[in-house]
Amino acid sequence: MGQSAMPQRGIALVLGAVFLFACQDAAGKYLFGHFAVPFVQAIRYGMNLLLLSLFLLPRRGLSVLQSDRKPLLIARGLALALGSLFGGLALKLMPLAEMVSILYLNPLIILFLSMPILGEKVRWYGWVATSVGFVGLLFIVRPGTGLSLTGLGFSFLCLLTAVIYPMLSRLLAKTETTETQMFYVALVGAVFYGVQVPWTLPAFVPTLFESGLLLALGVISLLGHFMFTAAYARAPVSLLAPFTYVHIAWATLLGWIIFRQTPDYLTFVGIGLVAAAGVGNAVLNHRSARQATPAIEPVEA
Repeated sequence: MGQSAMPQRGIALVLGAVFLFACQDAAGKYLFGHFAVPFVQAIRYGMNLLLLSLFLLPRRGLSVLQSDRKPLLIARGLALALGSLFGGLALKLMPLAEMVSILYLNPLIILFLSMPILGEKVRWYGWVATSVGFVGLLFIVRPGTGLSLTGLGFSFLCLLTAVIYPMLSRLLAKTETTETQMFYVALVGAVFYGVQVPWTLPAFVPTLFESGLLLALGVISLLGHFMFTAAYARAPVSLLAPFTYVHIAWATLLGWIIFRQTPDYLTFVGIGLVAAAGVGNAVLNHRSARQATPAIEPVEA
C-alpha cells in the first residue's frame, strides 16, 4: 500500500503508537522505583526478542541476521540499549512530562546536525524551530524547578542516544529491512542487559501485578514500534511528524493521574515551546517542500 493511499490510517497508527510509548514510559517509571533498571530492561528486551523470534524466524530463518553492515546495526542497537538505561535512570528521578519533553528535542538536534553530517539542506524555519526549542528547554530546566541534577544529566545522556539512534536508522534504511533492524535491536538489547541480570536480580519475589507489568512492558514496546513502522509505510514522515508530539500530552496526563506530578506554569510554557517548535517545523516543511523532516523516533525510557 502506497504512502498516499491511506494517510488517515497512518495518522491513527502513529497516534496509537505514541500512546503506547507513553504507557511504556509510565509503566517503566513505576517499575524502576521497585527494581533495578537493568533487570527491568532485560525482561523487556528479552520479551521483544522472544516475540520477534516467534514471528520472524519461521518465515525468514537466520536470513534476518544477514547483512553487510553488521557493525552499524550493532551500534544502532547499543545506542537504543544505552538510551533505555539512561532513560530508566532519569525516570527514577524525573517527572514523566519533563523527561519526555527533553527527549523530544532530538528531531531539532538532528536537524541541526543533518547539514554537516548528512549533507542535508536546512531551511530558515528549521533554524527558528531549533532556537525556539532551545528556549523551551531553558524554561524546563531553569533553576528553582526542583528537578534532580542527576536526573537531568541522565536525561541529556538519553537525549544524546536519541540523536544517534535515528541518524543510524536513516543510514541503514537505504540497505536494511525494517525486520532486520528491529531484530538486531532486540538481540543487542537482550544480550546487553542479559549479562547484567545476575547482579541486578531483586532480593524479593515480584508480586503478580509487578510480574504482569514486567511482561506487558515488552509487549507494549514491541507493539508500539510495529504501529510506528506501519504508520510510516502509509503516510510520509513530514505529515506524521506533528502527531508524534501527542506523546508529550499523554506523558503529562499519565504523570498527573498515576504519579500526581503536574508541571508548574513556566514548565508548561517550556513544554509548549518544545512541542510548538517541532510541530511548526514539521508542518512548514511538509507544506513547502513535501520532503521528510528528520524522523522522530520516541526513545523508550
